[in-house]
Amino acid sequence: MSFTNETLDTTALPRFESVSFRLLDARYWTVVLLSLLLVFGLIGAAIVLAAVFVEDADEALPWMIGGYVVIAALSFWLSRIAFRRKGYAFREHDVVFRHGIIATKTIVIPYNRVQHVALHEGVFSRMFGLAEVKVYTAGGNSGDIDIPGIRKPEAEDIKQLLMGKIQKQL
Repeated sequence: MSFTNETLDTTALPRFESVSFRLLDARYWTVVLLSLLLVFGLIGAAIVLAAVFVEDADEALPWMIGGYVVIAALSFWLSRIAFRRKGYAFREHDVVFRHGIIATKTIVIPYNRVQHVALHEGVFSRMFGLAEVKVYTAGGNSGDIDIPGIRKPEAEDIKQLLMGKIQKQL
C-alpha cells in the first residue's frame, strides 16, 4: 500500500453554518435571572452593610451604588445576549454547539471523540425541570462542551444517544 496525501477541495466540504440549531429552553432564561439576582443581591447586601458599619462610607456610597447599578445592568444585558446566541444540534456523525457574545464560537465534536457524557442539574435548573449535558472529549477541556437549559427528559435522551454512539465505537 502506498501513501497518498491528496489535496481536498474545501469548497465541497459540508458546511456547519447550514445547521439548524436548537435554542435553549425559554425557562433557562429564568434560571439565569435567578442566578444573577442571587449574586447581585449578595453584592447589594454587602454595600448596605458597608454603608451602615464602615465609617466615612458616606463619601464612597454614591460611587459604589452607581458602579453597582452599571455593572448589574451590563451583566443582565450581556447574559441575555449570551442566552439568545447559544444553540446546539445533533447530527448523524457529530454534535455542534454555538455560543458567544461578541464573537461566536462553534464547536463541532465527532462522536468518535466523545469519551464521557454527564448530566448536571443546578438548584435553579432542577426547579424548572432542566439539565445541562456535559460532553467530555479525548482532547481535554478545550474540546469539551456544556449545553445548559435542556429539558430533563430530552437531556436524558441525548445522554442515551451519545452513550450509544460511544458503545458502537468500542
